[in-house]
Amino acid sequence: MSSEEPRRDIKRLYRSRKERMVAGVCGGIAEYFNVDPTLVRLAWIILGLPSGFGWIGYLIAWIIVPEQP
Repeated sequence: MSSEEPRRDIKRLYRSRKERMVAGVCGGIAEYFNVDPTLVRLAWIILGLPSGFGWIGYLIAWIIVPEQP
């Protein structure tokens, strides 16, 4: 990349500050994909909780995904 080329804005995943119920993980995912946060929360409950891996994934995302600046 040369210094004359314009830098493309990179879309980043953040935990949401305004759409949060617990830690803002589902709200951040919803903002990233531009969907309703309720749909992401419902998908997480339906797909993630019964297997038990939903809790682990949520905790890992809570630790790794930074909060919105």
